[in-house]
Amino acid sequence: MNSLANTRMQVRLQLRRTGFELDVDLDLAGHGVTAVFGPSGSGKTSLLRAIAGLEPGAKGHVAIQDEIWQDDAQGLFVPVHRRALGYVFQDANLFPHLSVAQNMAFGLKRVAPQQRRAALDQIVALLGIGHLLQRQPDTLSGGERQRAAIARALATSPRILLLDEPLAALDAARKAQVMPYLEKLHSELDLPVLYVSHALDEVARLADHLVLLEAGRVSASGPASELLTRLDLPLAHGDTAAAVLSVRVLSHDPDDHLTRTGFAGGTLIVPQQAASIGQTLRIRVQARDVSLTLQKQSGTSILNILSVTVTALSPDSPGQLMVALDAGGCPLLTRITARSARLLGLAPGLALYAQIKGVAILG
Repeated sequence: MNSLANTRMQVRLQLRRTGFELDVDLDLAGHGVTAVFGPSGSGKTSLLRAIAGLEPGAKGHVAIQDEIWQDDAQGLFVPVHRRALGYVFQDANLFPHLSVAQNMAFGLKRVAPQQRRAALDQIVALLGIGHLLQRQPDTLSGGERQRAAIARALATSPRILLLDEPLAALDAARKAQVMPYLEKLHSELDLPVLYVSHALDEVARLADHLVLLEAGRVSASGPASELLTRLDLPLAHGDTAAAVLSVRVLSHDPDDHLTRTGFAGGTLIVPQQAASIGQTLRIRVQARDVSLTLQKQSGTSILNILSVTVTALSPDSPGQLMVALDAGGCPLLTRITARSARLLGLAPGLALYAQIKGVAILG
């Protein structure tokens, strides 16, 4: 597909219903995955539907770079079938009487030949569905149906891909099967993706950018790595609080089944990865797996010890504090007791060491 790296998406929308009001003003990056995250009823699906033109009551302005889809001030509204977007719902919604290949062909027919930017063979390879092309939807697993639905959406040569909780209807095993293909969308297609989810693990694994919705309004928007560790936001609190880092593979130790990686904050040793030297990995460091020490320790089983600086502290659960850390410009979190914080004399600006017990590879 052609590059859309300079594309930006402007969304200013209001939608009023009985007991609910959506009111957003967003300027979104035109590359990578932007996750729209929030609890049920926060307006995530309504936002995607309004962007797609499926909510006739939505008022405002929607544009991708120089292509305006809605501008009420000019009396302009482009109907959904003329918007260059791909939309995948929780339910794959494949045409049941058509094979996977025929479903993709239907998507392709929506686009004039001179406007086609997608190669079907590339899409088939990307989503690993070559062996499914002649199958009917009712013979596919839930994960296979979602991959076929994404393929049909990409066949329309969209300028943006809208994914509305595509894994919500799948069990854990099926989610694990589909997630690597979603990561390939992220890494191999220069196409902006809006990904609705209420699952934090999906957001941590996929998102470059993050929009937090609460009661129909944007509570925060920005790089995912920053928002996940901001102590004034709920994502940085509780048992699931974690930082996401991008690290580069430096070397492998096949004898101990370990891989050495590097980032701006130092080096991290992780379980052995089938990754080439120089390849980038996304990793998640949970706050509960990080401890603090004033002196660098020796004679410890913990392999990962980083120099860090305290940037902020915030109360968490009773007797617990969440501490934001800076590791060479990269944010980390740790969750410790208030007593430990007093004994260490924690305060913003204090330099010390973070000991990391576990690292989760996200892909």
